[in-house]
Amino acid sequence: MKPSFTQFRQRLVAREPLLGTFVKLPTTQAIEIFGVVGFDFVVIDQEHAPLDRAQVDLMAFAGRASNVAPIVRVGDAGDAAVLSALDCGASGIMFPHVTSVEKAKSIAASCRYIGGKRGFASMSRAGSWGARGIVDHMKAQDAEVACIAMIEDIDAVSLTAEIAAVDGIDAIFIGRGDLTASFGDDPHASAKVAEAARTIAEATRAAGKTLMILATSTADAETFRGHGASGVLVSSDHNFLKTAAAAAYRDYGVKTDNARM
Repeated sequence: MKPSFTQFRQRLVAREPLLGTFVKLPTTQAIEIFGVVGFDFVVIDQEHAPLDRAQVDLMAFAGRASNVAPIVRVGDAGDAAVLSALDCGASGIMFPHVTSVEKAKSIAASCRYIGGKRGFASMSRAGSWGARGIVDHMKAQDAEVACIAMIEDIDAVSLTAEIAAVDGIDAIFIGRGDLTASFGDDPHASAKVAEAARTIAEATRAAGKTLMILATSTADAETFRGHGASGVLVSSDHNFLKTAAAAAYRDYGVKTDNARM
């Protein structure tokens, strides 16, 4: 039987193998399907998708109801945005573009009550609508909420060890997409990103923190598992839809010289 979504952070920190995917469509059904299939977590992507607080609220509910941990990748790392996602019941926050130790300390604090700066609320989904006492609620949330920092800027690569070592940072996610984009049209970009990814992986492992990646293939996933990655994401809801639709079009579509695929 799959562990409860409330154990996500515990499993993440213990570096258990975890599989997730990105969710960008403003629906609950895709998340329910991922839960039925057996995914451990989904990343609700506010950074790159049109998802407001009301939609995140419903999507976090769907994750919890389907026993798949809802992680929110915030577009804005401000305290208010983090607080909103956590009160909606997110099991963790993924922070893009963490480029300094100071920012790492700030985001870690925004995820924690005790010793942190998370605004208190217990009449929320995260607080079981007031069912727990104040201290019990704070302790439970501090134990269950994961804080994930993304390293995806060239200047941040050399700081990975220091960022990963910050108390409260539970995992480091290698953002190879933005790293690749930062090299522009450099013909050696692929090799440079691969080297940067290895540097990030080594620094994360040395700091004793969990490494996460978005795998581009099963071989890519195995390569990074060899580098210590235990949290692996694959694809996204809209890419799964596109892939299945394209396969159906190839298999069932009328074959013409002007076929689109």
